[in-house]
Amino acid sequence: MNLDFAQIVPYIPFILEGIWATLKFVSVSIVFGFILGILLALCKITKKPLLKWVADAYTSIFRGTPLILQLMIIYFAVPQLTEYDISAFLSAVLAFGLNSAAYVSEIIRGGILAVDKGQTEAAEALGVPYKPMMQNIILPQAFKNILPALMNEFITLTKESALVSTIGYLDIMRRAQIAGAGLFRNFEALLFAGLIYWVIVYVLTQIGKVIERRLRQSD
Repeated sequence: MNLDFAQIVPYIPFILEGIWATLKFVSVSIVFGFILGILLALCKITKKPLLKWVADAYTSIFRGTPLILQLMIIYFAVPQLTEYDISAFLSAVLAFGLNSAAYVSEIIRGGILAVDKGQTEAAEALGVPYKPMMQNIILPQAFKNILPALMNEFITLTKESALVSTIGYLDIMRRAQIAGAGLFRNFEALLFAGLIYWVIVYVLTQIGKVIERRLRQSD
């Protein structure tokens, strides 16, 4: 086997810089997608048909088309339509955030519906307004039930972040590709990138377990 990992050592700092670039846009995307996902979930359980239809249509579109297609449309089509030269970072945040929101909304909707209806009926009987009821009673209980699913969505988003290399964003994958092309040794560079992704996902998984354990202890 023609392998020589020593040759990628000079490129290791360059590839490691991609960790910050990856985590930066992924974290912003997660926050954006989470907030939008909550709003979509609330629209899906509302009694207003128009809001429900809009939220369902949004979810259908973003779950029914490939993420890389959404990324390409935002990065290449937006400048064509608006003459605004959108950056790779903003394109990545919008594509991943909008896509994640569709999945997060379904997770949160399921969590809300899983809460005992008696909680809602009791709050309404006591005259608790809808907004405080959702914020203080329903959503906290729902989040305890859906935390594993949310963490799985965030982990999946982190792994899929490698797609941004297709638009030239200097994330972990793109930097590994550059290093591999410069050395004509792609296997070593890509394997090192895979190791970095594995470590990130492992750390996120452990963080999720700690949070879940603490939530269970607080019951």
